[in-house]
Amino acid sequence: MRCMSMIAKDSNVMQKTRDLCEAITQDIEFLALQGQVERFLEDDASKLQYQSVHEKGEELHQKQHSGVELSETEIKNFEEARDGLLENEVARDFMDAQQNLQTLQQTITKYVGMTMELGRVPQPEDMQDSSGGCCGGGCGC
Repeated sequence: MRCMSMIAKDSNVMQKTRDLCEAITQDIEFLALQGQVERFLEDDASKLQYQSVHEKGEELHQKQHSGVELSETEIKNFEEARDGLLENEVARDFMDAQQNLQTLQQTITKYVGMTMELGRVPQPEDMQDSSGGCCGGGCGC
């Protein structure tokens, strides 16, 4: 099994992967995003507010998905709670950080996937050509 030698601890591929991970963890933007996440995790009031809005949103989504019409009051209460959450700087920074970290992860995954698919390092035009649809696969979703 040749692939196994590629993922051996001392292989060139694994060393470059560790180098990439090291570069990520030393990047000033990454450190700032992590700081925003940690600040949120240390703020019990923000976590509770975030959890409450998230659960209310899920509840309304489930009701709507099962065919139950949402009342104006339910919608208004949710929107007010969501607006309050967005006014909370700690929670807002956390949500922004989450989105940025997810985008970073998706971009790196896409880049590595394209490398394996193409058998070469993708060029910018390769990355643009594959960005169609919601999943990036050009499936039309």
